[in-house]
Amino acid sequence: MMKRSLILALSLAVISGALFAGGGQSSSAASSGAKASAEFVVGNGTEIQSIDPSQIEGVPEARVNMALFEGLATYNPKTNKAEPGVAESWTISADGSVLTFKIRPNLVWSDGTPINAQTFVDSWLYHLNPTTGSEYAYMPGMVIKGADLYNTQGGKPSDVAIRAVNPTTFEVTLVGNVPYAIDMMAHYAFNPLPVHVIQKYGADWIKKENFVSNGPFVLQEWIPNDHLTVIPNDKYWNKANVHLSKITFLPIEDTNTAYQAYKNGEIDWSTNIPLAIIDQLKLEKDYHVQTQLGSYFYYINMSHPILKDVRIRKALSMSFDRQELIDRVIKGGQVPAFALAPPIGDYKPATGTGYDLAAAKRLLAEAGYPDGRGLPTFQIIYNTLDAHKVIAEYLQQVWKNNLGVNVTLQNLEWATFLDERKTSRMELGRAGWIADYADAQNFLDLIVTGGGNNDGHYSNPQYDALIRRASAMPGGTARDQILHQAEEIAITQDQVVIPIYYYVSQNIINLDKWDGWYTNPQDSHPWVGIKRK
Repeated sequence: MMKRSLILALSLAVISGALFAGGGQSSSAASSGAKASAEFVVGNGTEIQSIDPSQIEGVPEARVNMALFEGLATYNPKTNKAEPGVAESWTISADGSVLTFKIRPNLVWSDGTPINAQTFVDSWLYHLNPTTGSEYAYMPGMVIKGADLYNTQGGKPSDVAIRAVNPTTFEVTLVGNVPYAIDMMAHYAFNPLPVHVIQKYGADWIKKENFVSNGPFVLQEWIPNDHLTVIPNDKYWNKANVHLSKITFLPIEDTNTAYQAYKNGEIDWSTNIPLAIIDQLKLEKDYHVQTQLGSYFYYINMSHPILKDVRIRKALSMSFDRQELIDRVIKGGQVPAFALAPPIGDYKPATGTGYDLAAAKRLLAEAGYPDGRGLPTFQIIYNTLDAHKVIAEYLQQVWKNNLGVNVTLQNLEWATFLDERKTSRMELGRAGWIADYADAQNFLDLIVTGGGNNDGHYSNPQYDALIRRASAMPGGTARDQILHQAEEIAITQDQVVIPIYYYVSQNIINLDKWDGWYTNPQDSHPWVGIKRK
């Protein structure tokens, strides 16, 4: 957590930079036409894992990534639907299985190296290379023909159906008619990577002196656990619409510290909300809340000698009242969740298991642990945030009182938490998922066998087969039914996670001061277009 004095010091530095707007400004900022007064400071929640797009998986990282990198498509700031990025246009074959992207001419990395269709071939193969260990390699693996074969089944790079037709034409063959494929392309799993720099410096390519990017901003400075700053990229194709002269990301985990920094004018956007004053915040015009395509849930270690019994997993899920948790503890207007995927379009989530304490007690007794007798103590892990803490404490109390089940709580810093949740040591781990694209499969892909985000290590061949089948189907009722069938297996039958609620986005920002920032269903905010009014 960043100390208050450091926040204040950085704030003073920002103010000082605005007062002396002529001297010391980078040529990048000057050439973009950005005003020195348009510096923007974000309370980003936690220290990020990395600035390497192949090694990140969280929302704080995604905010930084959108400043530094741009893929074939980017997100519309109002709808979060895909719109042209590095690709100026694209076409889809009549059967929906082939995407052809037209790359903008004369694009370069921030070091002047050309970006062309071959850049994307090399970058995507790097993402998919098993030795890279990309957190999101499963995403292209689900939709691009041959990608999963290369990534997980010992295949070759040549198996991946992507090719550079010419320097400005990039062709992608999908596993079938994938209705959400274009929207996926805006995700950082499909970012270009400066492979020429990676080959030269290896893991050190993300150091400031080596770092190269292609997005609207370039890295100015990154001091872990203190701050990360970016300034405009004068080689970005759309630099005329980059209006901020600097963005500073502060890793402020404590919600009260973040809120006070906002009230003091030290940050412009706070992404963490202090629960203790949520009722007060609802009355403030700078507090913005919207229903979000996202789920909050707990992973369960499916290989745990006790938790592998579905009766125990169901008992835990059925023994607490989600609406009570929302109304009395977190108070943000969230919606109780009994499935992993939220309602998206015409998709109907799985039925799941609702609050039924009598049934929960009966299942626990059938498993051989009446009133929890004989059960070991389980552990919940969560990352530092008030909301995660109070939810874990609520479940700890309810499971003890209602079932006689004892749990301990372990609070971990973000990077350590993500690593620990993937290990066999994890028993119960808090999790959240915000849609990368508006499709139920984005949530259901989380628990496919071997998936990079399958932290509970669930494996069901019947489920996997249904997800693969849906991946190759066009959008519509038939596909929704296949996805629903798959989710019924994983959630209602197997209870592989404990769904808790569907998210609402909660942000604090003064929209009388800033233009180009919009609430949207995925709470994703591209930096291009944001400016002072």
